[in-house]
This record gives sequence, structure tokens and C-alpha cells, in this order.
Amino acid sequence: MADRTVLYQGVGAVLTHFDVDVEAATLTRRTALTLPSNVQYVWPHPSRKFIYVSTSDAASGNTPVPGVMHRICALRVAPDGSLAMHGEPQALPSRPIHHCVNPAGTHVLSAFNNPSNITVHPINADGTLGPRVGEKARVDVGIYAHQVTVAPSNRIVVFPARGNDARDGKPEDPGAIKVFGFDGGQLTDAQNIVGGRNGYGYRPRHVDFHPARPWMYANIESQNEMHMHRLDAARDRVDETPAFTTTTLAGDRDPRLHQATSAIHVHPNGRFVYSANRADGTVAFDGKRVFAGGENSIAVFAIDPATGEPRRIQSVDPLTHHVRTFGIDPGGRLLITASIRDMWTRHGKEARLAPAGMTVFRIGRDGTLDLVRKYDVELSGKLQWWIGMMGL
Repeated sequence: MADRTVLYQGVGAVLTHFDVDVEAATLTRRTALTLPSNVQYVWPHPSRKFIYVSTSDAASGNTPVPGVMHRICALRVAPDGSLAMHGEPQALPSRPIHHCVNPAGTHVLSAFNNPSNITVHPINADGTLGPRVGEKARVDVGIYAHQVTVAPSNRIVVFPARGNDARDGKPEDPGAIKVFGFDGGQLTDAQNIVGGRNGYGYRPRHVDFHPARPWMYANIESQNEMHMHRLDAARDRVDETPAFTTTTLAGDRDPRLHQATSAIHVHPNGRFVYSANRADGTVAFDGKRVFAGGENSIAVFAIDPATGEPRRIQSVDPLTHHVRTFGIDPGGRLLITASIRDMWTRHGKEARLAPAGMTVFRIGRDGTLDLVRKYDVELSGKLQWWIGMMGL
């Protein structure tokens, strides 16, 4: 059990450290560190002595604002959870949408969405980052990558390439889950998993792995589905056909609304899996853009211990709109969500502001969530792009 639990929150270029009192379910703000540009994602080293932060000044999504400052940074974690830069940041080719550290703690892998790409940087013995690995082979990175993660075996990389919905006269781009072989920082093509109609109608966004069984859970963004794939550890392969498919929504999906999934996390005990649903479309009302409707929720699934099938047992309101990330404490007793923006909402004849925030839930023995409190977050025009917890 960790001696101390901390939460890190990225708003704009500032990464803030909070102490987490798991018993009281409270957050106490401690210190903050300003990074070279806006925080995109954070991933801890297995030793918990370092974390790695990707940053960019580019706009999100498919907007034509490429930015000029893209970095992967190593940060040293003090025993009290405070952070300091550790070595020189490494330059990246464009905006990183996600990154991870492999289970062996030897490399940082970064995913890029526009254009789709992947890079690998070695982690030196002292936790600093080395220069980008020169890849001997060019791998198929698909269209609009959204995550990169290394399977527990440390031998394959799972790389969801979401594709794009048809929009503004542009045709749909197909999605796929790319699987790469991984050896000493080198990547090789291994599998191309396509759902839907050869990748059309298939938007894989994020995956997470069961801590003890060969099961992988995938969020399918625009379809609001969760897919469970079995892993063949002996052959380092992912079964290409999902063993189970289920909706993440409590109600029917309204095709008129922008409704999607975001993050997915398996509980540390492997008995539950959690998925975030988000909606942030707006309509004009009283001189403002107000929430158009849809489901903002955390969906809770019990995992069948024999088959791995996820069965939804609860959907809870995070009291915010567009939860992009959430975290579970290492002991599996708290779940905390983060919404990326404020939202105006309609209440009768008036519009009211629903501020962005971090919402704290207790996790019951049965996996269900019990709301404790919401902390409003002042964004000052920035986005709350990431939060996560870890034990020290």
C-alpha cells in the first residue's frame, strides 16, 4: 500500500500537485510547476520516482493550428509529491495526444493525432530522457491516433487509431487498432484490427488491460461501445474479434447530439471497469451557447471473473460536462473525474454556468460509485486536459 497518494492536474501549461486523503476523500493543493507548453498527458515511471509529461502549444483536434512547441519532459517526484524538471525536455515532431511508459520502465512512447505518428525515447538509468530512437522499420500508424500503450508482456504495443467521422463535407476516415511488435525500442507491424465495415463506423479511442487475466477493454468513441478482446500471450497477439460488446450509455444514443466516450480504466482489483461518456454540444439561447443535451456519466461495469464479460451495473453523473480523463487511486477506493471546460446550461428561462471541476467518488466493495464532493476549477480560458493519481 502506498504511504502517500497524490493527484496531478494539468490546466494549460501548469501541472498542480494535490495531496489526496483517501479516508476523508479530500484534495489539498500543494505545489505547481509550469511546463514548456500546455500539458497533454502524464504517465508515471514504474518506480514512481519520475513522471513523464507531454506538452504542446497546438490546438486540439483537427484544427489547423499546428503550434511550434512540442515536448516530452521528465519530472523528478520528491517524497512529498512535489515536482521538478529532470534533465532537458526532448523535442517532438507535433502535438502529442497521448504517451506511455512501457512496463519495464525503459522507454517513453508517444502518439500523435494530426498527422498520425508514433515516437520512442529511451529512459536513461537516472530517469532522464535520451534522444529519439531511430526506427529501422516504418509502421502503419493509421488515421488520427489517440493512444499508445504497451501490453503487460512488454512485447507488443497497442495503438488505437480512431479515424474521423464524416464532417463539414469531408468523408469518413476509417478507424483501427494497430498492434506493433516491440523489442529494444524498435517497432514492427504485427496486426491491423478493424471493426465495423472494414474500419468504417469504428472509432477506437483508448484501451486498458486487466491486471491479472489476458483481457483488453477498448472504448469505441463515436459508437459509445466497450469491446472486450482476449489476448493470446503465447503468440503476443490480440484476438481481432471482440469476445463481448456492450453499450456504455444508460439510455438510447441520440444521433443528433455529439455523444462520445473518453477514458477507460480497469479497477486495480480487476473486478470492475469504468468508462466515461461525454456530451458537449451547444445551442443558442439567451445570447449564449448552452448545453444541447446528451449523457455525461461514468459507466460502471462488473467484470465476469470467468469470462471477462463487462456488465453495466451503474451510471453516475459527474456534475460536469465533457469528462476527458479520470483516475482511480492505487488502493481502488476513490475515483476522481476531470471536465475540460465550463458549460452554460438552460434552467427554465435563464442560463446558468456549470463550472469545470474535479468530482470525487468513493468506490464501494461492489464497484459502484458514491458521490462525495465536487471541486470547482477556475480555468481562466485554459482547458483541464488531464488528471491522474499515483501512490508514493
